Amino acid sequence: MPFTGQTVLITGATGNLGKAVARVFDAEGARLVLVGSRPETLEAAYPARDTRHLGLAVDLTDKAASERMVAEAEQACGGIDVICAIAGGFTAGKPVHETAPADWDRMMATNVFTMLNVVGPAIPGMIARKAGKIVTVGANSAIKGAANTGAYISSKSTVMRLTESMSAELRQHGINVNCVLPSTIDTPENRQAMPKADPSRWVKPEDLAAVIVFLCSEGAAATHGALVPVIGLS
Repeated sequence: MPFTGQTVLITGATGNLGKAVARVFDAEGARLVLVGSRPETLEAAYPARDTRHLGLAVDLTDKAASERMVAEAEQACGGIDVICAIAGGFTAGKPVHETAPADWDRMMATNVFTMLNVVGPAIPGMIARKAGKIVTVGANSAIKGAANTGAYISSKSTVMRLTESMSAELRQHGINVNCVLPSTIDTPENRQAMPKADPSRWVKPEDLAAVIVFLCSEGAAATHGALVPVIGLS
């Protein structure tokens, strides 16, 4: 079990991808810090949680609350070895010139600050230990602009550029920072939202989870600042 003895913090742990990532790391022997927005959703997602795992509910758009969550996780687990910054969201519908300031703020908070508010307070511990793995989630659709998704694409593009910047800053400290770029993920919610689409062409959460876990492994020790497309047949 290659992750035995390591602590893996997963944000968005109650979502489809977060649960898939947690299952793989659990099977690989890691201790998990499962981060969700509410205690009841954590309990519903992990009703029989292993006692070695820690569930923490926090609003990740709240910087101070996120810092307290990271400190609690570090105290309980003796440090964080891996961060999978999965929490995020999608909103579309209006052209750029009609997008309200609150919509820009919402997408940046949901996709950028939920990541920064966790990795920021955790990185000093990784630097001190000269080791760490961070994986963020961008979007294949954010490689270029598209109509009526300006706020979402801008936020995910920011995640991608920040991943590259953090990689350049942290690689000399033994920390790998990389990003996955999924296309549409095959979830019940996406099937309901797009009933006429062919989900066999989408990315299964388990397949995306496998790529994320690989980027956290020693097999990816030489991989820094990568933006890895995971697009299935789409």
